[in-house]
Amino acid sequence: MLTLAGVQRSPDSQTEELDREYLDTVAVHGRLYQKYSIDHRIYTGPIDDEEAQRLDDQQQVFQKIFDDRLVFPPIRRLRRVLDCGHGSASWAVDVAEQNPDCEVIGVDIAPHMSPDDVPENLWLQVDDLNRTFTFPTNHFDLVHSRLLATGIHRARWPSYIRDIVRVLKPGGWVQMVEIYFNVQSDNGSITDDHALRKWSKQYLRSLEDRKELRIGSTLRNLFTSAGLKEVDTKMIPLPLSAWSPDPRMREIGQSNSENIHQLLRALALYPLTQRLHMSAENFDTLVEEAQQEANNHSLKAYFPLYVCIGRKPPA
Repeated sequence: MLTLAGVQRSPDSQTEELDREYLDTVAVHGRLYQKYSIDHRIYTGPIDDEEAQRLDDQQQVFQKIFDDRLVFPPIRRLRRVLDCGHGSASWAVDVAEQNPDCEVIGVDIAPHMSPDDVPENLWLQVDDLNRTFTFPTNHFDLVHSRLLATGIHRARWPSYIRDIVRVLKPGGWVQMVEIYFNVQSDNGSITDDHALRKWSKQYLRSLEDRKELRIGSTLRNLFTSAGLKEVDTKMIPLPLSAWSPDPRMREIGQSNSENIHQLLRALALYPLTQRLHMSAENFDTLVEEAQQEANNHSLKAYFPLYVCIGRKPPA
């Protein structure tokens, strides 16, 4: 594991000073990307301040969806928590602040979006989660993993979950959240002619040789194959706008509307223009049309959001 120079190191993990190559960036069409991630085919999302703000806003949307619950499994007391792919660290910061006696470790390939001020019980580290974990066996009460389908390599998923199981304490829990970025419609009104569907198809095609973007629907099988028990999964429609007749879901859709507009552009800009060689002009047109459709409440568009928890058997 690598830590930023000058940041307090966790006493429970092997760390070394952060190499400069993890800090280098490259600009593409006005957005900043981590050069290391691009060169090593790890992650193609931006890592600039604009994306950090989007992730913070996304955390607020998730809090509405999950009724302000950060931790889903029935854990009486948290002592050690691992957050895989912490992004802007909004979830890790909230957990650390609400559990001051708990040691929280966040791991991400890019340090660029990490906040300057974090709770004293939170350590943010840099590592590629596609590599074998270096954390001790039987160590964490909870491992949290969210929206890593775009970062974990296709073939890595079974061993990634086995790594999580190894570092969990007996009786510890894993909590995963993944979005399947294939736009659905609650009334079946979205067709292949819609820009939202074209965005989805292009985005999935741009990464299909590297990533398993449908991983959310297979988490139950992966959990049980890794030996986890008490596995529970749920699919929640994540509305792209305030189309739902249900007041709670309509509020969530309203909160999510602006974030979705930013997400459509941020996630797909690099893979569509650099991997599928779409022109910047055509990309802008596609995203603008998709954004307009997302606000068309007759389409009732949503992303499938998968939530899965599982428990390591007690010793």
